[in-house]
Amino acid sequence: QVQLVESGGGLVQPGGSLRLSCAASGSIFSSTAMGWYRQAPGNQRELVAAITSCGSTNYADSVKGRFTISRDNAKDTVYLQMNSLKPEDTAVYYCNVNGLLKTLAPFYSWGQGTQVTVSS
Repeated sequence: QVQLVESGGGLVQPGGSLRLSCAASGSIFSSTAMGWYRQAPGNQRELVAAITSCGSTNYADSVKGRFTISRDNAKDTVYLQMNSLKPEDTAVYYCNVNGLLKTLAPFYSWGQGTQVTVSS
């Protein structure tokens, strides 16, 4: 099985920055795609950013130019650098990783979520 441990959330003022981390552990053979989603109260969970094993990235329009996703394949870790944060970025942020286990069975895992609050 695969476990995801997230860190880096918190309270920040508008215009501030935060960096989220998500470390995957377990019997991982390869992580095909790693990404961040968020869910605000009353809203559906939405994709924020994703990155493939070869480094291709995809961002939600609302975060383009402000957020940057990156990954360290050797550590099976994905990061989300969030700059110029706005109150509307307030949400619980979830890490998602999918790929193959060492048994070559596919996996699709979610982290427990980390709260990001942007407020003055």
